[in-house]
Amino acid sequence: MNKAYIKSVVMAASAIIIAFSIIIYPKETYMASVNGLKLWWDVVFPSLMPFFILSEVLMGFGVVHLIGVLFEPLMRPLFRVPGSGGFVWAMGISSGFPAGAKLTARLWHQKQITTVEAERLVSFTNCSNPLFMFSAIAVGFFHNAAIGIILAVSHYVGNIFVGLIMRFHGIKQNPKQQNDIYRGKGIKNAIKHMHEARLADNRPIGQLLGDAVQQSTKTLLMIGGFIILFSVLSRMMDLLHIAELLSKLISYIFLLFSLSETLSLPLIKGLFEITLGSNLTSLAQSSILQQATITSFILAFSGLSVQAQVASILADTDIKFSPFFFARILHGFLSAAICVLVFPYLYNVKSSALPAYAFIQEKSESLGTFGIMALSYSHYVTLVSLLLSIFLWNRNVMKKNSLRF
Repeated sequence: MNKAYIKSVVMAASAIIIAFSIIIYPKETYMASVNGLKLWWDVVFPSLMPFFILSEVLMGFGVVHLIGVLFEPLMRPLFRVPGSGGFVWAMGISSGFPAGAKLTARLWHQKQITTVEAERLVSFTNCSNPLFMFSAIAVGFFHNAAIGIILAVSHYVGNIFVGLIMRFHGIKQNPKQQNDIYRGKGIKNAIKHMHEARLADNRPIGQLLGDAVQQSTKTLLMIGGFIILFSVLSRMMDLLHIAELLSKLISYIFLLFSLSETLSLPLIKGLFEITLGSNLTSLAQSSILQQATITSFILAFSGLSVQAQVASILADTDIKFSPFFFARILHGFLSAAICVLVFPYLYNVKSSALPAYAFIQEKSESLGTFGIMALSYSHYVTLVSLLLSIFLWNRNVMKKNSLRF
């Protein structure tokens, strides 16, 4: 039997098992779906929607070309990608998964980067955003603000090393296929290219905003579907004792490296979904160093849920998924190693003694009235955005139908 035949059998058998599990455990499936939907509705959609719309608008205004000229001397020598990759990297860090993949695909469709350059770029521009690491994980799960600094340093420094290593990806490719166009230096030249890009786009501001809302909503609906799906899969793994079996196998490997066996199950969960894995890691009976190391690996690997989202975004391009998957494994081990190295220097015992509620209260006061209202009414933002996207989509359909007749 060839590999394709075995792959077909395994995939079909897995789908059948999942289908029967959903039928056998309808209540648990429903609750897992609700939890995934709640996470998407209250957190993911309101937090990513503004960044996605903003990135589409900035592209339409030609700001990417502006940044491309300014960052060309930095991005090209270090990572062998165009200067526009600096825009993708910045937006990926600030907004989190999977913004880097979405913006990389957009640059590829606009033919600003080649396929090989896109594979390099997507490998190190998908990051966890600082708010998630400091607020959700460090304070929410570990009740320890000092952990956030360690996680952030190990995550972003590891990400830079991944970019430096992935610059050698496709180095044997024919140089003629590389996008080696250099646009010059200087702010004046950058503004010139931005102006030319805006004229080339030539969309009115209303149409640009409408297209931005529609594209962003479409991407976020896809992300929501994957979050719900993997929430159900994670619950099925518990009910079928698959996660427990895999954790026992991992525990033997942990013993070789003097790691606590209680971290094996959180790692398995984190390989599928980073939020659940990080939460379980914070509850494991082990040292704070081991917990931080495993959490760093989980954040860098980003979970199969996020990787499935990236694979879906890259599906309508020629960008291969395998370099991204390799980069996630590499990032996981690099972040874990960096965490071990920097932990003795960055971990402050005094700051860890600060109660979590005190840190949250301090941050809440710094947010002000507007920030508290934004956090309280995030679900309304989701609802209004969905209704607006439906209205814009319906208007475009009616406009196209009127032009036909």
